Amino acid sequence: MKIAILSNGNGNYSTKRLKQVAIERGHEVKVIKYRDCYASIEQNNPVISYRGEDLGKFDAIIPRIAANMTKYGTAIVRQLEMQGIYSVSSSIAINRSRDKLRSSQVLARAGVGIPKTVFSRNTTDIDNLLDHLGGMPVIIKLASGTHGNGVVLAETKKAAKSVLQAFYLTNDDGTNILLQEFVEESAGTDIRAFVVGSRVVASMKRQSLDDDFRSNLHKGGEGASIKLTEEERKMAVKAAKAMGLSIAGVDMMRSKRGPLVLEVNASPGFGIEKVTGRDVATPIIEYVEMNAKRRNKKDKVGA
Repeated sequence: MKIAILSNGNGNYSTKRLKQVAIERGHEVKVIKYRDCYASIEQNNPVISYRGEDLGKFDAIIPRIAANMTKYGTAIVRQLEMQGIYSVSSSIAINRSRDKLRSSQVLARAGVGIPKTVFSRNTTDIDNLLDHLGGMPVIIKLASGTHGNGVVLAETKKAAKSVLQAFYLTNDDGTNILLQEFVEESAGTDIRAFVVGSRVVASMKRQSLDDDFRSNLHKGGEGASIKLTEEERKMAVKAAKAMGLSIAGVDMMRSKRGPLVLEVNASPGFGIEKVTGRDVATPIIEYVEMNAKRRNKKDKVGA
């Protein structure tokens, strides 16, 4: 097969691993730096050009779209989908996963356990909002934040009001702001389950350092291999399916009422390979091999 990996470049570890495995399995692979692509949009003729030449046809694409390039990257994916090319992650599912508010709504509707979440743009109702979450402390998130950025723990009502006012004053692009219950028993610890298709192929626990409540590896958190319970495995697969993602990093926390899903990442990093010793690149290429000949299913959930 001819496979294109849409990435920021060959230097990315996940890109290297996907390319390595695909070549070993006899495929022709091209790494496309999607920010260097441009789309020609005209009736019945969707074309992608890359560095001055038409990109040509591929059997499948594997999008690795960075969060700060979501709109442009998914527009390129959409253009390739319009050519009838199979994408292991659809443009609509990637967009959906990058919006924390939309993700929470979709997951809740699908019956996936999530922390209690509210959103509002009215700071005068802050007391009612906080009471609805069960009191202090609470976590305040920008819906568009990634890697633990745009996430603040407010321990008092006064602090929460100050954070919200600051977010609203500096956030003039209409991005939603979410308030979420603080699950004390999981403070500073979460679980990343790497889902491919209908199974979890690797899982790790992430522990924050010092007193930071965020456990993201990007924030210096430490990772360790962990065995998931059957309930956690089912929840991770259910969350990925609800989001319409065949490849996903599902972040969960353990709580007194069971696993709660925090986020579903459409382009999960491969650092989990180094932490767990598990190969996640091969299952992805195997999934592409099994599914590239079928057309993408119509997404009924919406962006």
